[in-house]
Amino acid sequence: MAFVSRSHRDPNETYTFSSRPRPVENRPKYRGPPSEQMQSNYGNIMYDRRVVRGNTSQHIIPTMSQPHPIEIQRQQEIRRRAIARKRAREQFRPMTPEALQGRKHIDVQTELYLEELSDVIVATDTECQTDAFLDKPATPLFIPAKSGKDVETQIEEGELFDFDLEVQPVLEVLVGKTIEQSLMEVMEEEELACLRAQQRAFNELRNNELAEVKRLQEQERRHSEEKERRIAQQREMLKKERETAEKIAARAYTQQYLADLLPAVFTSLRGHGYFYDPVEKDVETNFIPWLMAEVHNSLEKRYTARELLDTIIQDVAQRRLDRFEELETQPAKSDI
Repeated sequence: MAFVSRSHRDPNETYTFSSRPRPVENRPKYRGPPSEQMQSNYGNIMYDRRVVRGNTSQHIIPTMSQPHPIEIQRQQEIRRRAIARKRAREQFRPMTPEALQGRKHIDVQTELYLEELSDVIVATDTECQTDAFLDKPATPLFIPAKSGKDVETQIEEGELFDFDLEVQPVLEVLVGKTIEQSLMEVMEEEELACLRAQQRAFNELRNNELAEVKRLQEQERRHSEEKERRIAQQREMLKKERETAEKIAARAYTQQYLADLLPAVFTSLRGHGYFYDPVEKDVETNFIPWLMAEVHNSLEKRYTARELLDTIIQDVAQRRLDRFEELETQPAKSDI
């Protein structure tokens, strides 16, 4: 817990305390994150934006010289909107319509078509003297309002912090961490080098094994192809031998079967009329059918002539009968 107290110093005297040390009120026990400290009136100067770091010989930049990111974003948005409005005005600006098909626009001198305006508005100029503008005074630096109570304490030189004594453990820690990190990096590099060497050796061994496997696979493939080719040749040879034996057996059986078959076949064909006399065959197939057709035609003509004669005789007899009946009926009508 920090204690502060108010003190004053006379020019010819040492420091004296004007009040007893008191704890700072309204302060958390532990230090919060930087974001919270920046929001709380910059209680720590390490997070105060008004504190200039680096070369302090230059002019101090006021707090409000750097615009806020929200202000920058708002200005960019305003600029984008202005550009969009300008583009919209250019797009919707009235323009000369396009020329009709087969025509084109040309420049025409319009001096001959100008009309004089007779209604002229009289305008006069009037001046007015105004006071000169006063220069705007410089904007004062923003100083936040003071809050809380001011308390101070007097700390003599060497009471709280001895640099030579206090910096030794810090340096030991920094040097130790640096050496440890360096050793870790060296060990990591050595380990990576070993891993790369092992990987190269493994890759070489794997490549050799893959090459050997491919060689064995190729050898096995050649053996399989040679085996299949030999088997195919043997099967072809056996097939040819079987076909040859079947042909020999078929030829012997055919010769034995045809020895007694030819005489029997010729005898059967001769008995069924396949071997005949050409003249007899011509008479039976050509002359006799023609003769029968001619006889049939002659008989048909005779039958037709007889039927026609019978029809004529029947017609004549019917007419005579009808006439005779008419003659028989006429005397009877005269007697009446």
